[in-house]
Amino acid sequence: MSDVLNGVKIGFALTASYCNFKVVIPYIAKLVEAGAKVIPIMSQNSYTYDTRFGKAEDFVAEIENITGEKVLKTSVDVEPLGPKNMIDIIIVAPCTGNTLAKLANGITDTSVLGAVKTMRRNDKPVVLAIATNDALALNMSNIFKLQNTKGITFVPFGQDDPKSKPHSMIADWDKILETVEGVLRT
Repeated sequence: MSDVLNGVKIGFALTASYCNFKVVIPYIAKLVEAGAKVIPIMSQNSYTYDTRFGKAEDFVAEIENITGEKVLKTSVDVEPLGPKNMIDIIIVAPCTGNTLAKLANGITDTSVLGAVKTMRRNDKPVVLAIATNDALALNMSNIFKLQNTKGITFVPFGQDDPKSKPHSMIADWDKILETVEGVLRT
């Protein structure tokens, strides 16, 4: 790993693809280990709901322990990110199909979408790491639209289970840091 991440202020936003939290959270730790300051952001659903994949309060505590920062969870919490220039780049991982659709259509009704909006308003980069069961169905047009939007970069992704979930796609989580470093170098 290079020193590209050292001193970088990164917003790391999680949306409600709960089954991916245990895979994604270690990448927050890797960013911190690389010297980045990570500001955690969670959608209201991801911050609130317990699921068969774990308790929300446990995920929140783990993220806050890793980053040393309180999770931003409301639109009011994230509003200062842009005006106060608090982060250099934002990563949305996992980025659900719902979040993709809203982002592609300019809807900013969650803390995560508000944080992305404030980054785009300041011409700062957004990295999306998708996890959606409808990427090859309803969300393909949204993916295309966002791939052609200045300042938005996708972590490489592909089908996660073509036989059982033929429309589902997921980011290659191992490419998160590489993708962020690539964006920051440009």
